[in-house]
Amino acid sequence: MLARQVVQRNLRQLNRRFFNRGAELVAPDLVGAVLVRVVAGVLRQARIIETEAYVGAHDLACHASKGRTHRTQVMFGPPGYAYVYFIYGMYYMLNIVTAPAGNPQAVLLRAALPLDGWEADLSGPGKLARAFGITLMDRGLDVTGSDLYVLKNSRHHPRIRITPRIGVDYAGQWRLAPLRFIEQVGPP
Repeated sequence: MLARQVVQRNLRQLNRRFFNRGAELVAPDLVGAVLVRVVAGVLRQARIIETEAYVGAHDLACHASKGRTHRTQVMFGPPGYAYVYFIYGMYYMLNIVTAPAGNPQAVLLRAALPLDGWEADLSGPGKLARAFGITLMDRGLDVTGSDLYVLKNSRHHPRIRITPRIGVDYAGQWRLAPLRFIEQVGPP
């Protein structure tokens, strides 16, 4: 019990100021943070272990590269809001908007590890969103509020491996951009 209380003291909820930076800065800082939401009356928490940065309208892998649309409108707004979209006719994807309003950037939450005895497969962005009950109804949700939020553990400093993003072969030179961040587990 005491160990759990100590861990809780080291956690702080991330605020809008945290997200008001470029996605390439926020994405690695989210690795090791804890995503929190009550799903069907049960508190669900998971440590984020993989993210991808989408760095604005000039990034051909970023949805904002196609301009402002109904779908991408939230990306052009202030930071700290959920950008949710539906893909392949079956998966919702959860992103968090970063950077100042007017600069459409976001971080995709790609994978996480469930905490507190919760058993769930969070090994991909669609599975992660499903387990957290994310749908299009959550597009524009304030992730600095109380429904869905992120906690940072001041004592957890993961080693991070950086690679190109996945599934963006259509994005020209941007397909090779080192904007995927993965918690390195085990020996370097």
